[in-house]
Amino acid sequence: MPYYLCQLRPPRPSFLRDMTGAERELMLAHQAYMGPHVESGMVIALGPVADPAGGWGLGLMEANSLNEIKAVLAQDPVILADCGFRYETHPIPQMILGRGAARASTHSVTP
Repeated sequence: MPYYLCQLRPPRPSFLRDMTGAERELMLAHQAYMGPHVESGMVIALGPVADPAGGWGLGLMEANSLNEIKAVLAQDPVILADCGFRYETHPIPQMILGRGAARASTHSVTP
């Protein structure tokens, strides 16, 4: 099955540092929405990226088609809220996964 890199672009570059309370609640709704997609295996990895040029959200997803990915992303609460978030989605022509990719884990790195 094809893989896709999905970049969730927030409304401003400083978002990860200065999100409001309402935006934090919206991000919790985003996480809750993505949870079942993580459990089903469609989402392989999900999390914020501390890019010095401006943070963004990473989603590594697997699906039958780009249309399937776009349908899922279109229903994300951060998109439905129409608050300036947008997805950039790119096909990954070839993916090599390590053995560790098959097990669920979380790892945090402090920038």
